[in-house]
Amino acid sequence: MTTITAIADVDFDEWSGLWRGYLTFYGTELSDDITHETFRRIVEGRDLHGAVARDENGRAIGIVHWLAHPATWSRSAYCYLEDLYVDGESRGSGVGRQLIAHVRDWAAGNGCEKVYWLTQETNMTARALYDDVATHTGYTHYQISL
Repeated sequence: MTTITAIADVDFDEWSGLWRGYLTFYGTELSDDITHETFRRIVEGRDLHGAVARDENGRAIGIVHWLAHPATWSRSAYCYLEDLYVDGESRGSGVGRQLIAHVRDWAAGNGCEKVYWLTQETNMTARALYDDVATHTGYTHYQISL
């Protein structure tokens, strides 16, 4: 049975392993400084939130991070699901679906209007799940790096 709990200080080693796997999956690297600061902000829980999924043996097998922000099209906040990662051995077991549901429940309980996220167009495995649990809006993402 999978359990999902808020990320806490004691989770750093397991979290950082999953975090590195997530970054590798998306072909990016971050400095240790940013990784430690991100973890601190998640544990603090003021602007970033996070949860860890554990298998029946207590092993961390997935992570999710999110934030809420004001929106111009709503009186209430939107919830942005920023990072979702399940280790390779556990993919397809429903853990990703459970982590998304965890964020959805948090957002509903905190008065958010909606939960939304982005993924790469080529991430077909994840998109199959996303198409099942959410509505594809048809938007394309642009950014300007500063």
